[in-house]
Amino acid sequence: MSELTFEQMLEESLKTIHTGEVIEGTVIDVKPEEIVLNIGYKSDGILTRSEYTNEPNVDLTTIVKPDDKMEVKVLKVNDGEGQVLLTYKRLAADRGNKRIEEAYNNKEVLKAKVSQVLDGGLGVVVDEVRIFIPASLVSDVYEKDLNKYAGQEIEFVISEYNPKRRRYIGDRKQLIVAKKAELQKELFERISVGDVVEGTVKNVTDFGAFIDLGGVDGLLHISEMSWGRVENPKKVFKVGDNLKVLIKDIDGTKVALSLKFDDSNPWKNAATKYASGNVVTGKVARMTDFGAFIELEPGIDALLHVSQIAKEHIEKPSDVLTVGQEVTAKVVDFNEDSKKISLSIKALLAPEPKEAPKNEKEDDAEAVSVDIDAVIAKQEAEENNE
Repeated sequence: MSELTFEQMLEESLKTIHTGEVIEGTVIDVKPEEIVLNIGYKSDGILTRSEYTNEPNVDLTTIVKPDDKMEVKVLKVNDGEGQVLLTYKRLAADRGNKRIEEAYNNKEVLKAKVSQVLDGGLGVVVDEVRIFIPASLVSDVYEKDLNKYAGQEIEFVISEYNPKRRRYIGDRKQLIVAKKAELQKELFERISVGDVVEGTVKNVTDFGAFIDLGGVDGLLHISEMSWGRVENPKKVFKVGDNLKVLIKDIDGTKVALSLKFDDSNPWKNAATKYASGNVVTGKVARMTDFGAFIELEPGIDALLHVSQIAKEHIEKPSDVLTVGQEVTAKVVDFNEDSKKISLSIKALLAPEPKEAPKNEKEDDAEAVSVDIDAVIAKQEAEENNE
């Protein structure tokens, strides 16, 4: 019996491998785009970047180093050049599929970084398995621009698992809805009408602002933003502003808010400041055909009726007044219950001199006439005596 050659003995000592087999190898060389492994076979195993990960332009030297142990899957025993082609990402994907299946069945919350912002949704990768989160399942509100999620780590659950079609759908919305429901319950257990709470401006409209109270959005209506007049909420508040607000009303899950605190109510001392007979100064806030409303201070407007603007007849206030003009007037009526104040400029104007009655004028004229005649007669008598 002939003895085996060294080459034959070495070959027999090496293991055999098959396509699809999972084996362990040791890294012996790393390049940016390729990893070389000793897999205990007569040829080294080659793991290219494209078979390591789905992430583009990854520098493999930053991920693995020589002597690292790796589990890989045999893709091809001989690539035509005597090398064994290996894959890591497909092995990871196989395991990832199992991982995603378990997460789907157990309703497990997964966490991953957003790797792609796609048309109509977001793309994430979990254990080399690509998962798509449709735009409708990204949030509980409409998201016009999803680019803000790029690179963010987000939580989601698997709502659809179909490995045959490689269809894996993630859902972030249901987590947000559930979290809000929990926060909402906690919030309503600790708040009541009259409480002052902190919130953040979430959205501003022409009619008011929505304030995030932490699980519930309260409405701060334009009429409750100030004791004074607010023409445009968007000029007063912006998204992200922090506010202390008063809970005015709670109706089911609807919360009405206010910034009109009692200690700043301008009507508290109004009875003294604007008592009938007082002379006050204010600015024309707005006008109608029947009169002008004068802002005495933020939150207190008084009516200056058209008939009280001047002594002469005026068709409409805008004929003599302009918005923003400062005027001084007399308080002619104060009604605290209805919060109404009436003013008059006319009451401050000096009255015109009264004309004397006609008979008085005639008497005066006769008296003057008599006096003159007496003087003339006296003068003539004196001259005659001389």
